[in-house]
This record gives sequence, structure tokens and C-alpha cells, in this order.
Amino acid sequence: MAFLPLCRLALASLVALLASLSPPAAAQPPTEASAGDAQARAEALDRARSAMVAVFSEAVDEAGSIATLGALRRGSGVVIGDDGLVLTIGYLILEAERVDLVVEGSRRVPARVVAYDLASGFGLLQALAPLRVAPVALGRSSGMSSDEPLMVASGGAEGELSLARLVSQRAFSGYWEYHIDTALFTVPPRTDHSGAGLFNLDGELLGIGSLVVADAMGPGAGRLPGNMFVPVDLLKPILAEMRARGASRGSTRAWLGLNCAESEGEVRVLRVTRESPAELAGVQPGDRILRIDGAEVGALETLYKTLWRDGAERDVLLTIRRGGEVQTLTVHALDRMKTLRTPQGI
Repeated sequence: MAFLPLCRLALASLVALLASLSPPAAAQPPTEASAGDAQARAEALDRARSAMVAVFSEAVDEAGSIATLGALRRGSGVVIGDDGLVLTIGYLILEAERVDLVVEGSRRVPARVVAYDLASGFGLLQALAPLRVAPVALGRSSGMSSDEPLMVASGGAEGELSLARLVSQRAFSGYWEYHIDTALFTVPPRTDHSGAGLFNLDGELLGIGSLVVADAMGPGAGRLPGNMFVPVDLLKPILAEMRARGASRGSTRAWLGLNCAESEGEVRVLRVTRESPAELAGVQPGDRILRIDGAEVGALETLYKTLWRDGAERDVLLTIRRGGEVQTLTVHALDRMKTLRTPQGI
């Protein structure tokens, strides 16, 4: 099944192509009902496209995230509330001093950060002026079929539409102390993935774009570049909590400040965040993590879930191999949310 970029392609053409790629229920001649279905889908996908906004953010001075994400960030968001609530990927607005939304191609609207959720990876923004954009409905990402054609959309004047196909749903562990039990992986890859929306044929939002990955099919399945989307199924149980508290309770968790990679049953340290608990304890790039609090570590998931199992601020025992020497280091973990910088007065 071939999937081609559809930059600024008319929605009617998109729907026609989506229909041609959809697995037919039976060989039936076109009817008034099927024509009506096509029109309804065209309208739903047009609403989905129109709900995409561009997100521009600038980090506060001396934000720790500048080292990896830069001070100026650009991506997309999706309007999900009648009141101008926008869902995006959290790293775009992490430690943000200022956020602007761009709607209708060029109209800028200031926004404030409502929530950054460490556990899911989502971010919420509130427009500070009317967006005049209809929100999209949240779909159901679990139980999706790989045969179902999907639409990926980004926001702003350079926003694009393309077709996508789901190739796997599985757990995902990020190198930056991040894990979710279910993520959506699609092909072909989009480079404008940050905060992009993944939609079904009914224009319902299924996921928010996070990364380009080299192994969309999963480890051991061969190289297949694609994108990872955070599923909206993770948002629904925590949306009210995020709006009320600025994060879900799951975001209160221990943090070491490590970037790690997993390969062939080993976890190695790639980078140590400056002035983080790990750096203060003496952890160095190249260290192999053997155990955490006595638990054997052969995967990032084990490392993270053991780290998060107990309190957020506590001493953690890391057993590492550096060269030929095994050492045990005591790392005083911190609550990551308390380490983030915020604008003055907030």
C-alpha cells in the first residue's frame, strides 16, 4: 500500500484517496449513501485540518532543557476545547517563557501553558484571545487496525497533510527517562512531527506526534523509519487533572538526569544532565548500569519503573560498570517537576 505526501491537497481528493485505500466491505456499486459518507468524511477531515495550529515557544533564560531542545521551538498543536484549549507535545512548551499560536495561516494568538505532563508527554495550552476554531473530537486509539488509512496534519502556514499507516502499537521507552506502555508507530515518517495530529477517517484525533524513529515495526523487525505518536487514550483519564494541577499525579516521580540507550540487554549512559542528581553522584557517559536498588537492569523499562516505584525524592543505589570496575553509587533523586524553571511571577 503506497502512501504519498499530500501537501495542501484538496480535502475532496484526500478523501477519495483514503476511500480507495480503505479495505472494501464488499464489492458494491456507488450509492447515494456512500456519496453522503464521502461528503461527511470530507467535512470531518476538513475540520481536523482547520483545528491544527502552529506552536512557537521561547524557553526561559538558563532553562536546563535548552541544552537538548534549544531556546526557540516550533511545532504544532490541536484545538480540543471550545474555550481555546490546545493539545501539543510537552517538550515544545517545557520551561517556556512565551508561547504563541498561529491560526488561519498567519494570525498570531498568545497562549499560556496550562500543563506539562511528564508521565504522558502531553502539553496543554490556553489561547489568550479567541481562536475562532472548532475543536476536534478525541477518538479511540486502542484497537486500531493496520488496514485503516490515517491522516497526519501539522499546523501553520507551512502545515501539511499526508496519509499514514499504523504499523505497530507497543510500549516505548525514551532515552530521557520516559516510558509509556502503549505508543502508536506510523509510516512513512514526517519531519514536522512535533505536536502533529494523527486522525482517523472520521476526523477524530488519535495521537500527538513526538518523534522520528528508525524501527517503527519494533526491535528486531528491521529498519523501517516512521513516527511515534502518543495516543489520546492516555489523555482522557488525566485531562481534568492536568487542567486543575498542571500535571497528572503520575508526573510526581524520581528523576536522575540520565540519557541512556538500551542495546542487546545492556543499558548504557549516553549523557548526564548538568547539575543533575546523576552528575552530582559521579555518573559518567559510557557507564553501564547493572542494577538499580538491587534490581538487575537489562532494559530501559526496568530502569525507569524501578526508579519510579517509590518516592520522588529519595536515595537510589546505582550499580555501574566503568571500564573493568564495578561501583555502587548513591544518587539522591529529585522530583523532576520541582527542577523545571518557570517564568518570573508564575
